[in-house]
Amino acid sequence: MSTRQHDAGFPPAPSSGRLESIQISDGGVPKRPVIHPVKVTSTGLEGDRQRDLRYHGGPDRAVCLLAQEIIDALRSEGHPIARGTTGENLTISGLDWSLVRTGARLSVGEIEIEITRPANPCKNLIGSFRDGDFSPLSAKLHPGRARMYARVLKPGLIQAGDRVTLADP
Repeated sequence: MSTRQHDAGFPPAPSSGRLESIQISDGGVPKRPVIHPVKVTSTGLEGDRQRDLRYHGGPDRAVCLLAQEIIDALRSEGHPIARGTTGENLTISGLDWSLVRTGARLSVGEIEIEITRPANPCKNLIGSFRDGDFSPLSAKLHPGRARMYARVLKPGLIQAGDRVTLADP
C-alpha cells in the first residue's frame, strides 16, 4: 500500500502476523504438525523431507508457506483442506497475503526468509479439494491465494506462536 493511500485515510496493510503452526513429513503430504521448536537451516526444516526433489526442496524451495485465512476460505467453500495437507511447512495468520510475493522478506521467530516463487499445486493435493480440483491454489488462476516457497537467509529456531513480520511491504 502506498503512503498516499495511507495518508488518504486507508488503514495500513497488516505487515505482521503469527506463526499458527509448523508441519513436517518424512516425504510427501500431508505434513503433520509439530509442537516443539524446529531448527530451520538453508536446506529447510529439521525433520522434513521431500519425496520428489525435482519439484520440491532445495535452497530456493527450502520452506513452503500458506496463510491460515486461505485455508479458512477454502474450507468455507467446502474443500476438506487443513493445515499441512497441501504440503506447507508454515501456516501463518494476520498478514496481507497479497504482499507475500516474490522478493518479499519475512522474519519468523529467529529466522529470516525471502519468498522465491509461488508453489504450483499438483495432483498429490487432490485429497484437500472438493472433486479433486486443486486449481483454487493456482497462482495463475487465483493470484494472492497460493502457497509460497522461500529461501532461508538467516537460520534459527521457530515455534508455533512466533511473530511473523513482513519487511517493508
